[in-house]
Amino acid sequence: MSDESLYQRPGDPCLFCAIADGSVPSYPVHENDRLYAFLDIHPIRPGHTQVIPREHYAYFDDLPPELAAEMVQLGQRLARVLKEIYGPPRVGFAFTGGDVPHAHAHVAPLYTNTDITSRSYIVEETITVRPPPSPPEDELREAAIRMREALKL
Repeated sequence: MSDESLYQRPGDPCLFCAIADGSVPSYPVHENDRLYAFLDIHPIRPGHTQVIPREHYAYFDDLPPELAAEMVQLGQRLARVLKEIYGPPRVGFAFTGGDVPHAHAHVAPLYTNTDITSRSYIVEETITVRPPPSPPEDELREAAIRMREALKL
């Protein structure tokens, strides 16, 4: 698999819009009229969650400030839930945009300093990147249920 196949190409329908409207299945952990949070199917660690706005904004700097703030607030709630359920020492929150051009934030349990890393830490000039394996559907389903229940508290 080439690195290019990991990314959405210009002109393709928006994957995250399709997930938000339910036409592409996902494992939701939170939803309201403005935000949708679902488990990443190629998680860095179990519980890795994507937070997206239901409305399409290509990148985080396109987001209205109040919507970005809602995403951060939900990320903080999710971080507490992830710590409760999975017990990581910390949880990372990162707005990204390199893979799907729809503003999104990753909320991921972090156990090591390489769980989310930067090119500045990598020694090799040429590296190979592949998506992490996807957990079985029953594992994702159970994790989504546990997280939804914990968010209700």
